[in-house]
Amino acid sequence: MPHFQIEYSGNLEEAVDIGGFCEQIRAKAVTIDTFPAAGVRVRATRVDHYAIADGNPKHAFVDISIRLRAGRAPDVKADASQQIFECAHDFLADYMSQHPLALSLEMRDIDPELSPKTGTIRDHLEITK
Repeated sequence: MPHFQIEYSGNLEEAVDIGGFCEQIRAKAVTIDTFPAAGVRVRATRVDHYAIADGNPKHAFVDISIRLRAGRAPDVKADASQQIFECAHDFLADYMSQHPLALSLEMRDIDPELSPKTGTIRDHLEITK
């Protein structure tokens, strides 16, 4: 764990490389000590039904939700959140300079008592962290 869930407005589909965006977030996340590489999951979901601000269909959004197991210090989480947000902003900066886009990020803790996990990814990693 952590899980990065990205929701984005459907009007970005043709203008932004969403797969590249996911990869950029993944690549940044694995450089941050608080995110173990084997646990990083980045996925994006296109949202086709939305209404933003004054209803102008040109408005767009990207919302990043990070869920990770509880136990990290608040300053560690704040730093990690800021690094991911800056990474996302940098990737989207060209688009944002020409188009209206709302970018947001939220990090939430997952209660480990209520979230069992298992998997074999660590057994197949070429790198370990």
